Amino acid sequence: MNRTKSHAAFERAKSLIPGGVNSPARAFGAVGGEPIFISRAEGPYLFDIDGNRYIDLIGSWGPMILGHAHPRVVAAAIEAARNGSSYGAPTERESELAELIHEAMPSVEMVRMVSSGTEASMSAVRLARGYTGRDLIVKFAGCYHGHVDSLLVSAGSSALTLGVPTSPGVPIGCTNDTVVLQFNDVEGLRSLFQSRGDKIAGVLLEPVVGNMGLVTPTKEFRTELRRLTQQHGALLVYDEVMTGFRLSPGGAQQMFGDFPDLTILGKIVGGGYPVGAYGGRAEIMKKIMPAGPVFQAGTLSGNPVAMAAGIATLKELKENPPYAKLEQMSAAIEKGLRLVATEAGIPHQFNRVGSMWTLFFTPTPVVDLDTAKTSDTAYFGRFFWKMMDRGVYLPCSQYEAAFTSAAHTMTHVEAIVSAAKQAFQELR
Repeated sequence: MNRTKSHAAFERAKSLIPGGVNSPARAFGAVGGEPIFISRAEGPYLFDIDGNRYIDLIGSWGPMILGHAHPRVVAAAIEAARNGSSYGAPTERESELAELIHEAMPSVEMVRMVSSGTEASMSAVRLARGYTGRDLIVKFAGCYHGHVDSLLVSAGSSALTLGVPTSPGVPIGCTNDTVVLQFNDVEGLRSLFQSRGDKIAGVLLEPVVGNMGLVTPTKEFRTELRRLTQQHGALLVYDEVMTGFRLSPGGAQQMFGDFPDLTILGKIVGGGYPVGAYGGRAEIMKKIMPAGPVFQAGTLSGNPVAMAAGIATLKELKENPPYAKLEQMSAAIEKGLRLVATEAGIPHQFNRVGSMWTLFFTPTPVVDLDTAKTSDTAYFGRFFWKMMDRGVYLPCSQYEAAFTSAAHTMTHVEAIVSAAKQAFQELR
C-alpha cells in the first residue's frame, strides 16, 4: 500500500509533538515502521490520508462497539453541539446517563462523571483511601489503570509495549503505598491480606485484562479476592473501562455475577467522546465533595456533547442489543485464525471473552504477565504489517486486545481470516 502522505504527516508531527503522537500506543513502536494517519472512519472501516481502507479491529481501543459514526450517536452529538459545547454547569443529561449506568450495573448506585479513564482511576483510588482511612492500594502486574503516578507500576498497555513498566518522573514516594501482585495468584493474594490486610484501602482489578493482551481471571481468583476484601474491610474496585457495556450490558461484573464496591468506566460509556466515570455503593460515593470531604472536580466533567453521545450509545445497546451478533462474529474470527495458524504450524494461543480477543504468538497458555511475555513480539510485528498491507488493522502491539464491533459482518470475518492465511504463508 502507498502511505507517502502518512509518512509526510508523521515527519511534520514529530517536529511538533513528542514522538509525533499524543498517546504512546499510537506510535507503532512495538511493530516497527511508522503510524498511519486517519482521515475518517465509517462503520467497520478506517480510511487513511492516502486513501487506503482498513477493516478496523481496534475501534478506538474499545469504545466503538456500534462501529464508527453510528447515525444515532452522530445525530445526538450534533444536536447537543448546536446548543453549546460546554457550560460548566449541571445538565439533565448527566442524570440521564447516570440512570442508564445504574440500570445496567446495579452495583453502581451513584456515579461521578469525569473526562477520561485515567481520571476515573485516580479519583477511585483517592476515594478508596478517603473512605477507608487506609493508604495501601493493590494492583496486578500487567493491568493498566491509566497514567496515574501511584498506579504506573508494572503496568500493561503502552507502558508494557514500550518496555517502560515504571516511568521516570514518578517519585518513589508515589508508589510506596502500591503493592503489585501476580494476576491469578491466589496464594499471593492470601499471603498479602494475612500480613497487611488491615492496611489495604482497595484492590484494583481488570476483571478481564485487556492491557497485556486479553487474559481471563480464574473463578477461584475472583471469588477469593471478593472474600478477602470483604473480610478485611478493603474496597474491591473493578476497572471496567474496556469491559463495561462490551462483554454484556452490565460488563464483566454481570457476566461473572460479581458485585464490586467501586467500578471505573470509560470508552463505551462516552460513545467515542472523552468520558470516564467512577461509581459504586452510595455510602462510599457520598464521601465525594460536595457531599463529603474527598475532593475531586473537573471543568469538563459531564460535558453536554459527550453525555449526549454516551446516552445515545447506551440506549442503542439497550434497545437493539448486539451481543449475540458480537459473539457470533468473534467466535468465527477465533475459529478461523486458530485454524490458519495451526495449518501454518505457528505456535499460538487465542484468548477471547465475547468481542475482546488476542492472538498470542507463544506455545505457552497465557494466564498472567509472565506468560504473556513469552510471546514472539518480533513475529507479531511482521504479522501486523502483513495484515495492514491486506487492509486489516490490528492493535499495533502483541499486548493489546482487539475488538469486534457490531458493524462487522461475516464478509469481514472471511477477509480477516483470508488475510491471516496469506500472511502466515509469506512469513514461513
